[in-house]
Amino acid sequence: MKNGILVLHKGEGMTSQTAVTRVKRLLGAAKAGHTGTLDPLATGVLPILIGNASKAGEYMLSSDKHYIATLRLGLTSDTEDITGTLSYTGAPIPSEAMVMEALSRFRGEIMQVPPMVSALKVGGKKLCDLARAGIEIEREARPITVHRLDAARVAEDAYRLDVVCSKGTYIRTLCADIGKALGCGGVMETLCRAEASGFTLADAYTLEALENMTEAQREAALLPVEHVFMKHGAVVLPPFFARLAKNGLPIYLKKLGRSDAEGTYLRMCDAEGFFALGRVESCEEGLAIRPQKQFPR
Repeated sequence: MKNGILVLHKGEGMTSQTAVTRVKRLLGAAKAGHTGTLDPLATGVLPILIGNASKAGEYMLSSDKHYIATLRLGLTSDTEDITGTLSYTGAPIPSEAMVMEALSRFRGEIMQVPPMVSALKVGGKKLCDLARAGIEIEREARPITVHRLDAARVAEDAYRLDVVCSKGTYIRTLCADIGKALGCGGVMETLCRAEASGFTLADAYTLEALENMTEAQREAALLPVEHVFMKHGAVVLPPFFARLAKNGLPIYLKKLGRSDAEGTYLRMCDAEGFFALGRVESCEEGLAIRPQKQFPR
C-alpha cells in the first residue's frame, strides 16, 4: 500500500477533488485526500495525503498559510472574486498612499465574515450549496490573524498582495473588505497559495510533470508522513517499548531516561523509523509518552 504526501502545484480551472482523483490514479493509490480546498480559480500548494498519511490531516489544517493574490479595485462581485457577477462602482481609484494606509487596518487580529461561496457549514449545510440555491444567510464574523500583508502596485487599479495568515482566512473576503474600506470596491482577481502545512511551491509538482514521470519517479516524489511532524523531537524506542507503544500503551519517561515537559509532542520511532506521534502526559506513575496517532508502515 502506498503511503505518503504528494505536494501538488494545482493549476487554474480545476477543483481540488479533481486534482486528488488524478493524482490518485497516477499513483495507483487506494486512498487519497487533501488538506485545505483551493477553488478552481486558485493555484498553488495542495498537499495530497496518500494511504495512511490521511490520518495526519487534522495536524496540517491548523497551520498558517501564505498567499499571493491580485486585488482589483473599482469592482464588486457577488462571489468577491473575478469569476462572479461584476459591478463597476464608478468610484475614483484611490492613490497608492491611501491603499497602503488602508492595508494597515487589516494586519494583526481582525474579524472577518465568511463568504457565501465558502465550504463552511452553518446548520449542517455548506454555505456554497445555499448560495447555489440562491439563498443567503447571516454569517457571524470570526477572528482571524493576518501576520503579514504587503502590497505592490501592478496597475493603476490593481495590487499584488503578499499575505501570511491564520487558518480560516478568506483572501477573497480580505480583498472585498479592503475595497469597501477604500470606498471603491475590490475583488480578488488571482490567487496562489505559496505555502501550506510547511510545504512551499518549491516542494510541489504540477500534474503535467507527474504525468511525464515514470512510476518509480512518481513514488519517489512521495514524502514520508513524518515530514509533517519534523518540528517535534524524536524518541527511538527499544523493541520492547516500541511493541507496547504500537498497542497504544504509554511509555514512562523515567524508563527511557528522559525528562520532557508535559504536553510535548514527540515522533515515536523504532529501529525501522517513525510509526506514531506521541504526547507527554501525566499518568499514574509519572510522565509518559502516550501514542496519539499511529502510522503503520
